[in-house]
Amino acid sequence: MSVDVVTQIASRALFLIIECSAPILLVSLGVGLLVSIFQTVTSIQEQTLTFVPKIISVFLAIMLFGDWILGRITEFMTQLWADFSMYIH
Repeated sequence: MSVDVVTQIASRALFLIIECSAPILLVSLGVGLLVSIFQTVTSIQEQTLTFVPKIISVFLAIMLFGDWILGRITEFMTQLWADFSMYIH
């Protein structure tokens, strides 16, 4: 297996990681921003207030996007295993 093949596999894997984590991170970012704006407007400076909405929103995002994420990872691994014979010589 050449360096180019390893680089290509690593590049695809890193892009897949970014692609699969982006929806959950964006939901968490959005909820955190909304809670921060709410805290600023109401002058409530409780630091633990951000955790519960973020945890609930991340859980809901995983439920919503989990099937898509699992499909993308499964597709990547299936393709990787299908091309396995090319990698071993």
